[in-house]
Amino acid sequence: MTIDKQALREEFRLMQAHYSDPADRARQVIYIAAEALLDELDKKQQYIKLRDQENEDIALTVGKLRVELEHYKSREERVTKLVLDNSTSWDVLYEKLEAAERRIAELEARAVNLPKRSVDEVMHLSGFSRDYAEGWCAGNDNAIHEIRAAGIKVKES
Repeated sequence: MTIDKQALREEFRLMQAHYSDPADRARQVIYIAAEALLDELDKKQQYIKLRDQENEDIALTVGKLRVELEHYKSREERVTKLVLDNSTSWDVLYEKLEAAERRIAELEARAVNLPKRSVDEVMHLSGFSRDYAEGWCAGNDNAIHEIRAAGIKVKES
């Protein structure tokens, strides 16, 4: 059953005017109370409408969050599967990395042995001219300098 509140209000106003006699005071009070109840009903219905809208907004948000959650769960499952499928290859790669790091440490611990020769020694060993021997010695000195600059230890003999 629906209530036509507008029609009731009009009827209450007509009745209040009709029962303006102080002897009809009890009826006026009833109509005033009934109108106050209608006002309260309007406020409650507005409040319910507002709450319904808020609940609808919350339901939409929850729905969106569920979709997003499912997306991330699916993504997590794919990543987990990928990691598990590749766990063997990761272990192999990690072992290779450790081996490479050990080899680098070994190489860094060693010193390169570059002989420091005089121009006369180079001339004697190669049989070439003094100019060639001087160039060779200068190149050798430059190589020793560059190797040291790169952080490699050099033993000179």
